[in-house]
Amino acid sequence: MSLFSNVLSQARMRMVQAGAALVAAAFVAGCGNSYRPVITPINPTGPASQPISYAVVVSSPSANAPGVATVLDYSGDSILTQAPIGPNPTAFTLDANGANGFTVNSDHTLTNFQVSSSEPQEKDIHYSTLPVTAQTVGLFSPTAGLWAPDLTGNVVDVLSTNGSAEAFKLAIPVGTTPISVVGLGSLGQHIYSISQDVPFDVTCNNAPTSVSQVGEADAMEVSSFTVSARIPLGKCPVYAISSTDGRRVFVLNRGSDTVTVINSLNNTLDQCTPFLNQNGQTVTCHPSLPLSTAAGLTGTNVPAVAGPVYGEYIAATQQLVIADYDGGTITLIDVSLDEYGNDSQTFGTTFTIPVGHNPASVTALADGSRAYTADQADSTVHVVNLTSHTVEKTLNVSGHPRTVVSTSNSLFGKVYVSSPDSTFLTIIRTDQDIVDTVVLIEGNLVDVRVTSQTAVKGNANITSRIPGGGQPCYLPGVTPSLTACQNIHP
Repeated sequence: MSLFSNVLSQARMRMVQAGAALVAAAFVAGCGNSYRPVITPINPTGPASQPISYAVVVSSPSANAPGVATVLDYSGDSILTQAPIGPNPTAFTLDANGANGFTVNSDHTLTNFQVSSSEPQEKDIHYSTLPVTAQTVGLFSPTAGLWAPDLTGNVVDVLSTNGSAEAFKLAIPVGTTPISVVGLGSLGQHIYSISQDVPFDVTCNNAPTSVSQVGEADAMEVSSFTVSARIPLGKCPVYAISSTDGRRVFVLNRGSDTVTVINSLNNTLDQCTPFLNQNGQTVTCHPSLPLSTAAGLTGTNVPAVAGPVYGEYIAATQQLVIADYDGGTITLIDVSLDEYGNDSQTFGTTFTIPVGHNPASVTALADGSRAYTADQADSTVHVVNLTSHTVEKTLNVSGHPRTVVSTSNSLFGKVYVSSPDSTFLTIIRTDQDIVDTVVLIEGNLVDVRVTSQTAVKGNANITSRIPGGGQPCYLPGVTPSLTACQNIHP
């Protein structure tokens, strides 16, 4: 090899080494500047966000002062908003979506307010004037419109709702003494007016079992606002419940201790099967489910007089849970249907469970596992296991409770308890069945509702209640009546 070639080869070697050194230096000095590996980030996996759910309370500070609508947050048990409404509200309900609240007030007005977490705006609270002679005793707001039973003229007043003041559309003549309206309210579904056919605020409140006249359900067509059928009920019907699919309507007859079942698909009394009475005798087919029979429970668990006043339909288990005011019990009834929409073979199976004195209402968790009662005379809530049919716990609450409602989300549920002689709303946690907190509300509580029981599905139980006419209230030393119940103030 020549001297020139050797020198050239060594020069090339030095150039290669220098280049490698430069690359290495650049890699060390600028690591990651020229090349970044692709990395897929892993987001933290925590509990799902809680669905929006509100509890809405209507209260009355005094007979002449404006009532108050209070919206509470489910998650924090805190008051989100308060809004003034009409004076001395007597009936309250939410619409099917939980977006609007409606009250009947003592000055013959209706109030419509929005349910939200934002501060109330004056433009969001609307008033509609009713005739001076009107005696509205309830409210029902399904998917469209507002329906109000009116004792004056024995009619159901239908009002349109479009986000502003309700506009009167027409009055539908129904049976004597209409006290409740129930149904889904969509086209193709019937809405039923429940009438007692006895004078309001007299016998059905004070002596319901002495009544001889049966009530009546009038099927009202949403498309034509006409009555298409008149269906006989039991004595002193006081409340009605629709199944979430709208195929059955259940009417509670306080005077007869029965539940009338209406097949709303064919608009007639539901089919029924013979049952055994307390003496073991077979009774012929009756259009109502008897509350005095019990499956698996006998003896002292079956009251001589039950007096059903309030109930809920449990969609998860296809059962009714009913508060028996006069019997101090709750009744659990199987109302399941088969694949063809007919009553199942276990339809009507009944369990009677003793609770406190005078349960004025009852609510069940969405999964059908437990029920909670509002024991008016005892100032307690009984927690009932609906599988074993036993009482698990008894909790003390403020006042003499009249309403108990429940809501739930992915973690746990809450139960809200209101008393007409108290300014405190009791909130119960259902994961531990303890009193979570007590919230001070402005004025005595008229009623409480939740925007949705499951915080996902719509609210099917949207029929309001009003004290009197068989629906109890509490006033020390005074027999329950419409006048007495509407004047419970500090």
